[in-house]
Amino acid sequence: MLEAGHGKIVNISVSETTMRRRGFTPYGPSRAATDSLSHIMAADLVGSGIDVNLLLPGGATRSGMTPDSAPEDVQANWLDPAIMGPPIVWLASPASDGITDQRIVATEFAAR
Repeated sequence: MLEAGHGKIVNISVSETTMRRRGFTPYGPSRAATDSLSHIMAADLVGSGIDVNLLLPGGATRSGMTPDSAPEDVQANWLDPAIMGPPIVWLASPASDGITDQRIVATEFAAR
């Protein structure tokens, strides 16, 4: 990417609450590290043409991390992982050139 003079890095993260949630070791701290890494990379790559951003789902997502034993009313609010599709496609496209060091929340994303 440096040789080409452009590129996109999109890291997946979670809310700060999840990063600190009891019982979420090692997942929460690993997402906190990803968050920090992304901000530092964005700063280090300023002017290189490489954009670095974070994408968060915006809530609990139906995944291997969410227990099937959770009450149905709780599961009803879980997000479909497909919610990440439109914003990640946009972040990886030329349409987002110059957007860097942002935390994009999929549930709040509106195509730009």
